[in-house]
Amino acid sequence: MIPFDVKNTILVTGAAGFIGFHLSRLLLSEGAAVVGIDNMNDYYDVRLKESRLEVLNGYERFTFVRGSISNEELVNYVFSDHHPDIVVNLAAQAGVRYSIDNPRSYVDSNLVGFFNILEACRDSYNMDSGVKHLVYASSSSVYGNQEKTPFSVSDPVDHPISLYAATKKSNELMGYAYSHLYGIPMTGVRFFTVYGPYGRPDMAYFKFADKMRRGEPIQIYNNGDLLRDFTYVDDIVAGLERMLCNPPEDDGQAQHALYNIGNNSPVRVLDFIDVLEEELGMKAVREYLPMQPGDVYQTYADVDDLERDFGYRPSTTLKQGLHEFAKWYRDYYQI
Repeated sequence: MIPFDVKNTILVTGAAGFIGFHLSRLLLSEGAAVVGIDNMNDYYDVRLKESRLEVLNGYERFTFVRGSISNEELVNYVFSDHHPDIVVNLAAQAGVRYSIDNPRSYVDSNLVGFFNILEACRDSYNMDSGVKHLVYASSSSVYGNQEKTPFSVSDPVDHPISLYAATKKSNELMGYAYSHLYGIPMTGVRFFTVYGPYGRPDMAYFKFADKMRRGEPIQIYNNGDLLRDFTYVDDIVAGLERMLCNPPEDDGQAQHALYNIGNNSPVRVLDFIDVLEEELGMKAVREYLPMQPGDVYQTYADVDDLERDFGYRPSTTLKQGLHEFAKWYRDYYQI
């Protein structure tokens, strides 16, 4: 069952990014009209973004706008020209370690860019054909190094240990304020270590695969003593899709809600590498290093709220997910 009206126009920012691509492809395959924005920056290999975009351009109801959401004029043009009914803001400068050396790019994209989206939604919401729901990406990074597990959206998240995490927490606060002040329905989603085909080359699993292919050592931080709630990308977008036409109820203060989307099953990084080796048919040369600044020891999603409100929880096993990634990876790089 398609949980949205196919007559609606859905705006996806970061459409050529990892999650944005998979969500856009899913919506287009079910008949939705999708307008995608992406600045196609070179944070990682642009050719991968172009290959995602090539797939999306094969759908008749896909419209692409190249540019940054930090450009207020561009954002306003997209809203006035395409009149989106639902907005999914996935555009952001990603990466925890990158934020340590390149903080300004996070302010431009994650703060200024999100502000431009909020303002455009506010202007649109005052129109009869305005935005009905804004769904935006947050991150499990907001939980920092808290010891309580699993991580719940009701937990205090006041101690970010990276600028990236701080910008994502700021997005949640900005979203709540705009919903309270202007009545815009909003849902923030905290993603947990997403992996899968067409993934991000800056993510550890993709780096591992690249180095294994080239016979180079892989860097394993904290001597491998890390836990991650690895979540397959199809599970992420299936959760997002269920939210699109189900905005939160007004609690008397705001129409705003937060959810985790994670696999609810943390895995040791060393075990993850074992499965990746098996699926790729390659062995890794392992180099063990200390904990890196900005890293957290573990991530672990409490998804009870997601199941309660949407009847959904991620279910793809690590072996299933890495099998699909490895199959795509070998084909994409022709190995």
